[in-house]
Amino acid sequence: MPRLRRKIDEFLINWKNNPNKMPLIVKGARQIGKTDAIEHFAKNNYKYFVEINFALQPEYKTIFANGFEVDNILHNISIINNNFEFVPGETLIFFDELQDCISAATSLKSFNLDKRFDVIASGSMMGINYQEIESNSVGNKQDYIMYSLDFEEFLWAKGYSEEQIDDMYKHMLENTPLSKTEYDVMSLIFKDYMILGGMPAIVAKYIENKNFSGVLAMQKQILLDYEEDIAKYAVGFDKARILNAYHKIAVFLGNENKKFQISKIAPGARSREYNGVAEWLNAAGIVNISYCMAECSLPLGGNYNPDNYRLYFSDTGLLIASLDEEVQDDLRKNQNFNTYKGAIYENIVSDMLVKEGYKLYFYKNEKGTIEMDFFVRDANSLIPVEVKANDNATISLNKLIDSNKYSDIKYGIKLGNKNIGFNGKFYTFPYFLTFLLKRFLKEKID
Repeated sequence: MPRLRRKIDEFLINWKNNPNKMPLIVKGARQIGKTDAIEHFAKNNYKYFVEINFALQPEYKTIFANGFEVDNILHNISIINNNFEFVPGETLIFFDELQDCISAATSLKSFNLDKRFDVIASGSMMGINYQEIESNSVGNKQDYIMYSLDFEEFLWAKGYSEEQIDDMYKHMLENTPLSKTEYDVMSLIFKDYMILGGMPAIVAKYIENKNFSGVLAMQKQILLDYEEDIAKYAVGFDKARILNAYHKIAVFLGNENKKFQISKIAPGARSREYNGVAEWLNAAGIVNISYCMAECSLPLGGNYNPDNYRLYFSDTGLLIASLDEEVQDDLRKNQNFNTYKGAIYENIVSDMLVKEGYKLYFYKNEKGTIEMDFFVRDANSLIPVEVKANDNATISLNKLIDSNKYSDIKYGIKLGNKNIGFNGKFYTFPYFLTFLLKRFLKEKID
């Protein structure tokens, strides 16, 4: 099975070629392909590769015992393994499973000042105390956030070319519908992506087998692995409360308002007892948080209620795997979903927006007469994004665009099982084109 192409591949090449590069920390949830990507990069771009895994090779935790001078660290590494070679300008040092040895993060400042060797560190976001890392290496590192495969990477895995993807994007720019063949084929592929999610081992198995055999078992194992990691790494938190919240994500998404309500997590649960739990799950890469905007106006980042939020799975395949075992078949047959169908489509849109670099915001006024799933922006305006699992009327979207009260809103976007279109007030795009939304908003022709 050929290796899956990832977007981090190009980023790492550009990082290597930057004469002013700093040590790199690749952040991300577990099992999204961080180690594979870095090993692939190293073997194709360096003559010498020093790889240390602090989880599998705990003996290397002592390499910082004599301080953080680079020569002392290299000396101690060589004592443990004298087969490693350190040649300035030709060597990549890779500290993997950083969460098991935070001292490695402290060393990044020394490596940055020394400049003889390229250094990458990585680990599960679930176990990394990034506040501690920041205090030890501020100004001496670069961060890269990696996710499971986005839909474009999934299309690459399926054999689609950049030219074919650019052709779909051209339809968006020119506001011309896709052909029936394009639309139908992409809709089916997108449904497969929703079911699978983007975990690379799962996608690779699907590509190799050309079916869903064994996929659900792999997904359920990842969900169990997350529970084990919560129990292992939730330092400073009540692990039972984090697990309570984790288990309730799918339940709250199925509710009409989708709000994550602490009082309903467990009998007698109080908000103060769960302070920081949602943020911990978000930092671990398990969930994406969407905050309720206080007003429908810019700026997005300074205009939300931190106590009113929704939690989405960071990988929609894992959300579906957390439900009934028959749900994968139900989704393929488009049956037995009722209100939960909307939750699944909202989750996949949230996932795609985050992978484009967006933070998530929604809106619901006090009277409940206006509700909007997401907001993005272009250079000059706030853009409501409505997710429609069916073909119902877009009442809230029209209200936000038509009302003089929302001066920052000039137009909107409707995502659904619909072809490309524009009615003078909002653009309509099929779900599967969400991954091109940010590019479209930067380049669209007014």
